Amino acid sequence: MSKKNISQEKIIQSFLASAFEKSAGATSLADISDSLQIKKASLYNHFASRDEMYDATIQLCSKEMGSISFLSDKTVENIKNNKSALLPLFKRQVTRFFNLYETEPLFQMYVFIHTEQYFNIKALEIIREEFEKITDDIRKILDAFASIEKITIKADKEIREQAAGIAAILLQQRDFYIANRKEIVRQNPESGAGTLFALPTDDEALNRTIKLIENNLKKISSVSQ
Repeated sequence: MSKKNISQEKIIQSFLASAFEKSAGATSLADISDSLQIKKASLYNHFASRDEMYDATIQLCSKEMGSISFLSDKTVENIKNNKSALLPLFKRQVTRFFNLYETEPLFQMYVFIHTEQYFNIKALEIIREEFEKITDDIRKILDAFASIEKITIKADKEIREQAAGIAAILLQQRDFYIANRKEIVRQNPESGAGTLFALPTDDEALNRTIKLIENNLKKISSVSQ
């Protein structure tokens, strides 16, 4: 079999797909080579060992998940120019954030990292870094609203604490959301993981998350939204 068109990235994608279906520990080199329709020995043209492949998968997940932001372009600028209101903005950003995690391969990366956090310290660090990044993004939003006096808190410590609380709600609800979506796929194995990406958004779960965050934000809002 030819090894053309086979790259490290494609091998990692195959590894992630198999890990999604049966866990990383249960995924063999044969599983990966079979899915790519190449000889198992051909994998060694790209990775010296299965451990090297695993480490490269962790690194790719770190890069991709680390690029996810709760902020979108010009969010802070629009706030300071009075073009965004507090509650509607968070509703848009929460919806956008959830939707990002329903796309392939980010969903598979999420499942992989959140499973491997119990076995790999680097995976746990990725999760910790995600929380810090989302907290910082939310802090920037709250800072912007504080600068135009649309929220009642102004002290850096208070804003940081509020941002951390909102980030915790967001990520916890995101975790529940994805776990439920994965269970739908697990209960319908004949349809494969691809079914997840054809599912309509779970509006009830999304709205519950938005409501929890809005209740939190209303406590610090200085204007009627």
